[in-house]
Amino acid sequence: MSHIVTVQEAVTALADWIEPTNAELDAIEQEMPVIHADIELLDAHIATLDRTPTELDGRRLRRARRRALAARVELTNLSVPFSGVGA
Repeated sequence: MSHIVTVQEAVTALADWIEPTNAELDAIEQEMPVIHADIELLDAHIATLDRTPTELDGRRLRRARRRALAARVELTNLSVPFSGVGA
């Protein structure tokens, strides 16, 4: 009996494209505030899944939504070049 094995791991283990490039790492680093804010929002939602949200839970959700929105706005403002009036 002969075993059939894939060679995918052996072929791709040495490929250059597996590791992220410096530009990709920089982009991830730039998006980290958004990622952290989304995690905080998700945590707030998860905390209220199995119970009726209290007033404190509501405040935590609203605060997490505001932080997530602010982080997205900040990222958008960083990635869109500003053009002045008449440009």
